[in-house]
Amino acid sequence: MIHVEDHRSGCPINLSLEVIGDRWSLLIIRDMMFGDRRHFRALLTNSEEGIATNILADRLQRLTQLGMITSAPDPGHKQRILLSLTEPAIQLVPVLAHLGAWGRRHLPVTPELSIRAELLEHGGPDLWDRFMDELREKHLGLPRPPGTPSVLRELTDAYLAEVSRSTGTR
Repeated sequence: MIHVEDHRSGCPINLSLEVIGDRWSLLIIRDMMFGDRRHFRALLTNSEEGIATNILADRLQRLTQLGMITSAPDPGHKQRILLSLTEPAIQLVPVLAHLGAWGRRHLPVTPELSIRAELLEHGGPDLWDRFMDELREKHLGLPRPPGTPSVLRELTDAYLAEVSRSTGTR
């Protein structure tokens, strides 16, 4: 049981920031959600922000201890560990959508890195719910309604189209 005495205060914002408020934790969760990165190496080498090995290892351990992610042997490759989001991490989708929308309005974002935030903002709660269902299926093994289109595919395709536009390739 977590007690208020173990934290700076019992304020819900403070407690949330104690879990996801450091420089890297929310970015790791973002990369697991939107980049489908579920292995240490993928998180390390595909990070736009260039996380260091020791920092990544520390944050993964911390996020595991806090119940935000789990790790298990990868059934497809016995020497690798498969990382999965937990329900509390999946429920951060609306938070990330709002953060992305705020950043698009107030900060100097790039088109290719802001397109997913734009789609999430315009898609609103219905899209967020569908995306959370998709993440639950992928990370928790919970089935989602058959025939439901992939939100991750839609977000990824939009990102790749923006990258193509910005580099002038088709």
